Amino acid sequence: MVRSGCMRLAAGLVLALTFLVVSPRAKAQTEVDLALVLAVDISFSMDTEEQALQREGFAQAFRSPLVHEAIRGGLLGRIAVTYMEWAGSADQKVIVPWTVLDNSESLMAFADRIASTPLRRAQRTSISSAIDFATRLFDELDVSPTRRVIDVSGDGPNNQGRTVEQARNDTLAKGIVINGLPIMLHKPGYLDIPDLDIYYRDCVIGGQGAFMVPVRERDQFVNAIKTKILLEVANLTPRQDFRIERIQAPPRANCLTGEMQWRDRWNN
Repeated sequence: MVRSGCMRLAAGLVLALTFLVVSPRAKAQTEVDLALVLAVDISFSMDTEEQALQREGFAQAFRSPLVHEAIRGGLLGRIAVTYMEWAGSADQKVIVPWTVLDNSESLMAFADRIASTPLRRAQRTSISSAIDFATRLFDELDVSPTRRVIDVSGDGPNNQGRTVEQARNDTLAKGIVINGLPIMLHKPGYLDIPDLDIYYRDCVIGGQGAFMVPVRERDQFVNAIKTKILLEVANLTPRQDFRIERIQAPPRANCLTGEMQWRDRWNN
């Protein structure tokens, strides 16, 4: 009798544990409104002042009460974010790993981690490798997102690794949206292009609702990043003005312009 009772008790515990694992309530705790990868350019074309402004912009964005309110206003009231830096095809590094942000304390801590990491710079510009790396980061998520977004910021075209169109298209095929923050703060040099915003529009961003926020003045930098993060978190449609532009029709950029510039530089 005792043995039989113990067996029934064990079976009951197994059933209870199974219910906890598969119950909708337990599953809901692992869901988030958005999974966002912040993919930040640290190539040598970014001077230290630009890098510092970029860091400040992302840190301020996650300290912003408007962003906090946007997260709370989501269906689930929480998002997951990771912050990575990239340069050449072999240089991608996660600075802040996946973190669930669901209250002011977690948001402020996330911002502090971004702001406190020492700045670094590296060679070459491989947007394609950054997109590939960011895409793989979603495989490490232990939560279930309603939306998956990669936020790519940079100040030049792809000049290393596979073509940016290949990387973009493979990522879009997985249902991941790519947004852009083309940084256009200085006059184009030998590895820069004058219409980086058009290049990002035609070659980098994509997916349902994809958009970009070009930065053309230093005093716009921090606010542009805050605006972009707010739009992504709130899943809002950006308005059409001189700062915020949605992906749309011609002119068509040459998506191999960066590779061609690099080849011409070393052949001359």
